Amino acid sequence: MAVDLTLLANEPRLLLEARLRPIQGTRFQPTGFPNLGHAVYESPNGTGQTVLVESAQSMANRLETVCWDEVQDDWVEPLRGLPVIQVLDKDEKHLTNSLIEAHRLNSPYILEGKDKSVLDMLKERLANLEQGRVDLRELAKVLLEFDTNALLHGVFLAKKELAGGRLRLPRSLSAFVEAEGAKRAVSGGVKNDAVDPKGDTARGFGNVPFARDEWTAERITAYFNLDLRQIRAYGLGDRVERLLVLLALFKIRKFLAEGLRFRTACDLDVVDVTVTRPSGFSLSELAAIEAEIPGLVERIGAAGLFGDTRVLTVTYEK
Repeated sequence: MAVDLTLLANEPRLLLEARLRPIQGTRFQPTGFPNLGHAVYESPNGTGQTVLVESAQSMANRLETVCWDEVQDDWVEPLRGLPVIQVLDKDEKHLTNSLIEAHRLNSPYILEGKDKSVLDMLKERLANLEQGRVDLRELAKVLLEFDTNALLHGVFLAKKELAGGRLRLPRSLSAFVEAEGAKRAVSGGVKNDAVDPKGDTARGFGNVPFARDEWTAERITAYFNLDLRQIRAYGLGDRVERLLVLLALFKIRKFLAEGLRFRTACDLDVVDVTVTRPSGFSLSELAAIEAEIPGLVERIGAAGLFGDTRVLTVTYEK
């Protein structure tokens, strides 16, 4: 049975919340930032501190990671056949790909090496965007063929050779994790050196005491926002729109099932998932989403909307 997306037909957004908890104990370790540490701020409702557990940037990477099979070096089974750009090193060994690269299609391993094949193809396909207002529909059409995943997580082609560096597409799927009613759980430890406790610590010897900050919270929530209006604005047709929505739902369900071990000291579990908008929409189970995606990929590919080559290969060499 097909996943029922009827209630999303005229909605601008799909908003979901997943309530989380530490899988063991009560403590967790939120994300940290250089020269800042943990992102802590006062809750706007006056209920205490809120701490950012996972940022939008990191969540985009995590939602992409659950789509790739590292062992097979391919999309996970239900997504196979989607376009992706593979990067090989000079010895023709796998180096990276556009799905797992932080900047997706704009990865320096794709556009900055000696092999200019992908860059040249983009210059040719996007040549009509050099002047005037950027046609996002045309950009979306090209991304569908080269790097379908970027239609959900966005891209910024910041190269002057490509429309003067003006080609950007914002995320249509975004997410973050916050913990409310958060309190520090201060602890510490010692790196012991049983051979020479008073050794030169600058060289890695000696006993080294350290402080450690973890947190507890009254509530940990993962928030997901799917911009349905933006997906429709791509103008790619009903089948592609359905594929992108199902791909987003797949990422969310797969992430909640398998991707909640953020760090060694931040391993979470799902308590419940709630759709906050639109009212009445029910999030399908992962198995139902997985069952429908392969057929959609096959039909869209047969219609030629993925272009001639589903997997583009580029060799990276400085």
